[in-house]
Amino acid sequence: MKVFVDELNKYIDKEVTFSGFVDAIRDKKWVMFVILKDHTGRVQMTIEKSDENNAKLLGIMSNVTKDSTVLVTCKVVANEAVKLGGIELIPTNIEVTSKASELPFDYNNLEGVNIDTRLDYRWLDIRNDRNTLVRLVESTMQQGMREYLYKEGFVEIHSPKLIGTASESGSEVFEVKYFDRSAYLAQSPQFYKQMALAAGLDRVFEVGPVFRAENSNTNRHATEFTGFDLEFAHISSYEDVMSVEEDLLIAGLTKVKEVYGDRIKEVFGIDVVVPTKPFPRMDLQDLYRELNKLYGYTIPEHDIGDTNAETEKLIYKYAMEKYNSEFMFVTGYAATKRPFYHMRKDGALQGYDLIWRGVEITSGAQREHRYEELAKNAQEKGLTKDVEFYLQFFKYGCPPHGGFGIGLDRITMLLLGLPNLKETQFLFRGPNRLNP
Repeated sequence: MKVFVDELNKYIDKEVTFSGFVDAIRDKKWVMFVILKDHTGRVQMTIEKSDENNAKLLGIMSNVTKDSTVLVTCKVVANEAVKLGGIELIPTNIEVTSKASELPFDYNNLEGVNIDTRLDYRWLDIRNDRNTLVRLVESTMQQGMREYLYKEGFVEIHSPKLIGTASESGSEVFEVKYFDRSAYLAQSPQFYKQMALAAGLDRVFEVGPVFRAENSNTNRHATEFTGFDLEFAHISSYEDVMSVEEDLLIAGLTKVKEVYGDRIKEVFGIDVVVPTKPFPRMDLQDLYRELNKLYGYTIPEHDIGDTNAETEKLIYKYAMEKYNSEFMFVTGYAATKRPFYHMRKDGALQGYDLIWRGVEITSGAQREHRYEELAKNAQEKGLTKDVEFYLQFFKYGCPPHGGFGIGLDRITMLLLGLPNLKETQFLFRGPNRLNP
């Protein structure tokens, strides 16, 4: 098994095999220092020139290029004089497992390197320590949220991404050829989450790709992103959904703070703030009045009943000033601005948006589980044939339920203060990017 840099202190005075990238070679008069790295850190390998047994090793390393990979048989030695963790590797054998060509740019110094050039060579871009940390933080955030859901009895599902009908919401879909007919890439696992509840699974979640055929070039939109979706049954109102989302985010942020809080502060200059329950919440109409009174802001007529990017930024400002909270639940959206499967009571939409650091990260709701009401809502939206298969899920009994979805890439962007999803996603997909 691979021994990682951050595990080497467990092997002091023992022989191990270590594999990694060559980060730097410093060939001095009496000694050659080689800095090796993996995703957990760097370690110094020391080759003394006075030892005639090292002649072969020196010959190998003198022909190795930066970013080549090596497999080293070595002794792990504690040495307080070594700045990299007080540990050095003393090799007895070195195998070059791959030799790197000259790099197109220095990934350790990305200043002035065009973002598109970086994305063309994304596998090199991620070798940058800062960008490696982004990947580790996103993984840890997801781990914390997953652990919470498993503890609460949620079942992880995997729904199909190729679907036979196009309609779910107002977003455009990607059409693909499927043998002798058309298929579509799923905009979300929404329908299938609800099907799982109709099947009696009660609590489900899914982490997977989501596709949106929107020709949008904003900093927070992508044509494919990773969705973290959940749905659960036997609720009494959408307040139950909001409570679970609070707990989920607290769990994820707590995990990140425990593992990488200090490193995030050092690299990004940002504190990981773990919120407390309950998050503040306000009705949309009340927010309109407050934003107008405090900041002179009037919602544009075409956005009445909803929010926009400017509104969300002001909601964050208001939440910080009024509640000292980075989060704000907003309720009272117009039914015309939301999907047909959101429940309505006396005409009032039973759902919410969650704003974090000035950006909407969730639209959640209690869903309509009654077949007749759901069919009526679909008809009002002009959805008939395309949602016939979905309506079948509710004909044979389905408990009251609700849920939400979070864009994992988007919350990572906000957590680390990154400028856009191009910096956040492992491989960005947008209207003008389909490679690598």
